[in-house]
Amino acid sequence: MTLYHVTRRIGIDAGHRIRTHGSKCRNLHGHRYEVEATCSAPRPHAGGEQDGMVIDFGFLKDEMLAVIDAACDHGFIAEIADDEVLTMLCPADADFAAWKAGLAAAVAEAGFALTAETRLGTKLYVIGGPPTAETLAAHWFGRLAPRVAARSDGLAKLVNMRVWETPNCHADYSA
Repeated sequence: MTLYHVTRRIGIDAGHRIRTHGSKCRNLHGHRYEVEATCSAPRPHAGGEQDGMVIDFGFLKDEMLAVIDAACDHGFIAEIADDEVLTMLCPADADFAAWKAGLAAAVAEAGFALTAETRLGTKLYVIGGPPTAETLAAHWFGRLAPRVAARSDGLAKLVNMRVWETPNCHADYSA
């Protein structure tokens, strides 16, 4: 079967740490992530606003910005099990257990929690697993895939999410 493929890339800056890592990635640090979404379809649209396109690059960019950039750019991505980092970010006047329970409930329901109600007033994005490039690729794939289908009128499918953590290292998650 012949498929058309299109790819869109965005970049974000975010901090994270891998709490169980045996080396330097256990420390708080940040990356200039480059994130690529690849979509495929058996044919381009025939007519309409996306005539001749698998999915309009602008539509794909809008969805990537909504799912990834708005939530994570210039923020900190943490694992719900990382009590040390979450304790540091817990608002000074909040009960840690109650605050974390609220985050955990959101992660259990939606797969993530997003808040700026932190000790420093900074953006915090919490996920269920360690914020590795592999985990982020799978996580963002799951959030972006239904939006791609909707924006392409069901024609395009998200087939791959690539997360570049450094210029030399990336992880892929594919359908």
